[in-house]
Amino acid sequence: MAASLGGLDLRLDDGPDGRDELLIGTVGPLQVAVSRSGPGEAFRTAAHIRRHDPEHFVVFVQAEGVTLSEQDGRRCRFEPGDIGISDLSRPLHCAYSERRAIMLSYPKALSPLPEHRVTGLTGVAVPGTDGTAALVSGLVRQLPEHLDADDGADGARIGSAILDLVNVGLAARLDQEQAVPVETRSRALLHRCRGFIEVHLADAGLTPAVVAAAHHISLRYLHRLFQPTGESVATLIRSRRLDRCRRDLLDPGLRQRPVAAIGARWGLTNPAHFNRAFKDRFGLPPAEYRAVHGAWAGNSPTSSQSI
Repeated sequence: MAASLGGLDLRLDDGPDGRDELLIGTVGPLQVAVSRSGPGEAFRTAAHIRRHDPEHFVVFVQAEGVTLSEQDGRRCRFEPGDIGISDLSRPLHCAYSERRAIMLSYPKALSPLPEHRVTGLTGVAVPGTDGTAALVSGLVRQLPEHLDADDGADGARIGSAILDLVNVGLAARLDQEQAVPVETRSRALLHRCRGFIEVHLADAGLTPAVVAAAHHISLRYLHRLFQPTGESVATLIRSRRLDRCRRDLLDPGLRQRPVAAIGARWGLTNPAHFNRAFKDRFGLPPAEYRAVHGAWAGNSPTSSQSI
């Protein structure tokens, strides 16, 4: 495990046991390590660095438990959702409770920012609760499911999206936005807009204008951002709402919830419009779709499932 993480001394308080596992893979430009273990410590020393310096930064996301990390004289506590960055070319130390962490390693050459500026953020915890940090934290915690899946193209897109967001987020904290290429900033803004849409799908008032205003850009510029995707902002909002409705219609725990209530839950408050849009997307009106495809379809009458 120590060798796979770039060269470390690992000390486990209780010795190796069933809690200790390491899942390693590659997602686009990122090398991903998902580590779960009991309490312990990890050290990367000058001797490790002399033996092997991969010239990589590591983005660290605390998924479970607590870690106390120290690098370059800065010591910080990481709680679930928090994000940090480490430099594998410099000594570091961390002590942790029973925990699960996700580490993304990428070449320094892929960072548009001056190395000495990035290392000014080592040993600093960034709460993964708002803005770009929340989006990065959420995406990173989804990465493990892509390590075993045969979805190279999707994985590459997710990995590149995360790296774009990391670079833009670091640049903002360092007041170095102009160091990031315009294309990278545009892609990161697109990812942020898509993330905003996902979070606010249940808001019936969500419109392209609301998305633009939330990101302090014009509606025209928002449409230009989405143009390369081949999907308009309004189409994406409607499509993702219908996807959520479809999921709820097939959820056995929601089988007693009226179809119209499911549409309203995801911002589709006009039953007739919901009915038409769902049929256009999935081939059947929502009530019929639930009756045909629900896991209980053969055990329950469908006459009561109406809009």
